[in-house]
Amino acid sequence: MGQEISLSHFNEGDFTRFHKKLEQETLLLEKLIAQKNCSHRDPVAGFEIEAWLVNNNMRPSPINKHFLATLNDPLASTELAKFNIEFNCLPEPLTGHVFSGLHQQLQSIWGKASQHAESLDHKIVMIGILPTLKQQDLHLGNMSDMHRYRALNEQVLQTRGEAIHIDISGAEHLKIEHHDVMLEAATTSFQTHIQLPLRIAHHFYNASIIASAPMVALCANAPFLFGKELWHESRIPLFEQAVASGGFGDAAHGPLRRVSFGSDYARHSIIECFQENLLHFPVLLPVDQNCAIEALGHLRLHNGTIWRWNRPLIGFDEDGTPHIRVEHRTPAAGPSVIDSIANAAFYYGLANNICNEIVAKGLPLPFAQAKDNFYQAARYGLDTTIIWFDGTKHRLHQLLSSELLPRAMTGLKSLGVCDSEINDYLGIIKQRVANKQNGCQWQRHYISQQHHDFTEMTRTYVKNQNTGNPVSDWTFV
Repeated sequence: MGQEISLSHFNEGDFTRFHKKLEQETLLLEKLIAQKNCSHRDPVAGFEIEAWLVNNNMRPSPINKHFLATLNDPLASTELAKFNIEFNCLPEPLTGHVFSGLHQQLQSIWGKASQHAESLDHKIVMIGILPTLKQQDLHLGNMSDMHRYRALNEQVLQTRGEAIHIDISGAEHLKIEHHDVMLEAATTSFQTHIQLPLRIAHHFYNASIIASAPMVALCANAPFLFGKELWHESRIPLFEQAVASGGFGDAAHGPLRRVSFGSDYARHSIIECFQENLLHFPVLLPVDQNCAIEALGHLRLHNGTIWRWNRPLIGFDEDGTPHIRVEHRTPAAGPSVIDSIANAAFYYGLANNICNEIVAKGLPLPFAQAKDNFYQAARYGLDTTIIWFDGTKHRLHQLLSSELLPRAMTGLKSLGVCDSEINDYLGIIKQRVANKQNGCQWQRHYISQQHHDFTEMTRTYVKNQNTGNPVSDWTFV
């Protein structure tokens, strides 16, 4: 959904024409994969991170158009809400000193953007959900001025045929009704990408699904929404309910959801995900891409309107060869630059280790169990219990220390990441686990000690973020 579109209103013929092209492109991709005519290059890493623009009262400030125009950086772009922005990176080969490179990129653009925000008497914040956000901030007047967002809002509401209902039970209970897709803007993420050689693409996709439970707990940074304490990672149920639109058969309440953990592993090939896109999800944005079938433009646009927490993507190498990427969407944004890169290091290492095990021995965990682990971890964070490969329950906090960190280290070594990088970035994760302080725990402890002052908490959070220290070292003053 990163690409702009030319229209925001459609007729029945637009949908028919788009669907026909989507069918053709899905068949072509199936053929390319079957004939092994996709990229076989070694893994390449990248990321996107979403952030908030806030004023001096720590309230969301809808100035992204002016901010981005005056920042003038090609790696910074708009997001759904006028108070959100996104930063991207240039991809790096996933080997050697990859994390230093990614760290330098993120630090550079974050530092530049942060200084620019200060010059406008504002701040930027990387956090899963802004604690000072109010429901009344999420209205269409605060939607970024782009066709794709207006069209998305119109089509989601049309397929639902009713208002959006949010019902989240956590430490407290939130039940509200909303009348547009702007609730999605409350959720900001750190999305890692990995380009994969075709032979392991579906195995790595499956490994990412399994790794999602420890990742969502480890990176949890969104315990509060509209003043209520909900899940450790409240982005998960909020995003799923904010764009709650189903598949064919019953457009609003189909068996498959547009935002979900997915329906299964990719059993034989990554093409299964794109076949599911075609067969089970109505087209939302039927914009003619005016491109050759080989560009897979309709397939890629349609895939951008289906938000699996692990989403397969199709791109192209410099020579035009199609490649497969996996976008891992479970981590919240923040709490700091170094935490973000450490999160990426842990994900790449753990998923690669699990991928290697899948290739050697087959899938180690039923999909239903991986899914259950994920939602338990999103709700209860590091305190949760999950069922792991031995079929028994483990405290996730202990499993991270005893097995998952060593797995991540082994996975990074097998990618050829240098030892100093592994030790430095996984050391950040090790300390976070030892101190049992991620962004969520820091926020919860602050609020319990400081009389539910979300403004001061956000101000203190920003101060800590700007020190550059990892969240495991943050204080409450």
